[in-house]
Amino acid sequence: MEFLDYEVLRLIWWVLLGVLLIGFALTDGFDMGVAALLPFVARTDGERRMVINTIAPTWEGNQVWFILGGGAIFAAWPFVYAVSFSGFYLAMFLVLAALILRPVGFKYRSKKPDKAWRTRWDWALFVGGFVPALVFGVAVGNVLSGAPFRLDGDLRATYEGTLFGLFTPFTLICGLLSVAMLVLHGAAWLSIKAEQGPVRERAQRFGLIAAAAVLLLFAVGWVFVATGGYGYKLIGAVDPVGPSNPLRGTAVAASGAWLTNFAVYPWMMIAPVAGFLGAVVAAFGIRTRRDLLAFVGSSAAAKGIIATVGLAMFPFILPSSIDPHSSLTVWNASSSETTLEIMLVVVVVFLPLVLAYTAWAYRVMFGRVSERQVLNSPDSY
Repeated sequence: MEFLDYEVLRLIWWVLLGVLLIGFALTDGFDMGVAALLPFVARTDGERRMVINTIAPTWEGNQVWFILGGGAIFAAWPFVYAVSFSGFYLAMFLVLAALILRPVGFKYRSKKPDKAWRTRWDWALFVGGFVPALVFGVAVGNVLSGAPFRLDGDLRATYEGTLFGLFTPFTLICGLLSVAMLVLHGAAWLSIKAEQGPVRERAQRFGLIAAAAVLLLFAVGWVFVATGGYGYKLIGAVDPVGPSNPLRGTAVAASGAWLTNFAVYPWMMIAPVAGFLGAVVAAFGIRTRRDLLAFVGSSAAAKGIIATVGLAMFPFILPSSIDPHSSLTVWNASSSETTLEIMLVVVVVFLPLVLAYTAWAYRVMFGRVSERQVLNSPDSY
C-alpha cells in the first residue's frame, strides 16, 4: 500500500465509512422499516407472523453492517469515536435498548398463544424498529448542526449537551426523514417478500405515504440548511497529510456552508437528485405493482440522502457548535498512516467475503413468505 499516501488513505476511509453506513441503511434499514410497520400492516396473528418471518432469516446478518460501521469509526477515526460515543452515550443507550427488543421479541413472541402476550411483543418489535430509525436521524441532524463539545490542550473532550438537547425542530425533521426513508424501504421489502394479499396491499399504501413524506421532509431539510445558518468551513491553509491533531486547523461556523460543496463541485448534486428521484421511483413502482422497481427506488433514495449529508459536510465529520476550532475533519481526526494501511488490507480481504456471503444468503432464502407456510412450519417465528 506504499503507493497510497496519507491524504489518499484518509479519503478512502472517509468513503468506506459512507459505504458502511449506506450498507447498514440498505440491509438493516428494511428490517427496522418492517418492524415499524408491523402493527399497522398485519392485523391477525397469522399475518403478523408472516411479516416477522419476511425479515427473521436475515436480520442477524444485516447487523454485521452496524458492527462494521462502529468498528470502522473506532479504527479509522478514533477522535470521532471518542467524542461521539461519550457525548451521545444516552442516545446510543436508547438505541441499543430498543434494538435489544428485536431479538427478544422474535424469540419470545410466539412462546405463548395468549393474544395479549403476543400483542405486547408486537409493539416491542415496533419500538425496536421505530426508535432506532428516529434516533439515527436525530443524530445526523445533530452532526449537521454541530455537537456541543470542546477539546482542551491535551485533546480531552468535554461534552456540554444533554439528551433532550439533541431534539430540536431541525433534528426532529432529520429524525422523521430517517423514519420515512426506512419505512418506505420496509414497505418495498414487504412488497417483494409478502404473498399477494391484504398485508402486501396495506404495506404498499403505507409505502406511498412514506414516499411522499420522504420527498417533503428532504426538501424541508434542504431549506432549513440553506436558510437556518447551518454549516462550517475551514479557514487558512489545510494540510491533508499533516498529523492527526484536531487543534492544528481552524474552522468557523458559516451560514449555509453545507451547500457550498454542491456549488463548487456540481457533480455532487447526483446525491440529492438520487434521494428525490429514488423516492419518486419507489412510489411509481409501488403504484404500478413493480415490486423490484420499488425496492430499487427506495434503495436509491437511502443512498442519495445519506450521500448528500456526507458530501455536504466534507471535509468535516463532526463539527463543534460551541468551539468550531475543535471540529473533527477528514484531515485532522484519522488514525495514523500505518493503521489506515493495515486496516485497508483487512477491508480488501474481508469485505468481499462479507458481500459474497450476504449475496449467497439472500439467494438461498429468496422467495415470498405466505401465511400458510408460516403457520405450518415448526421453524417459523
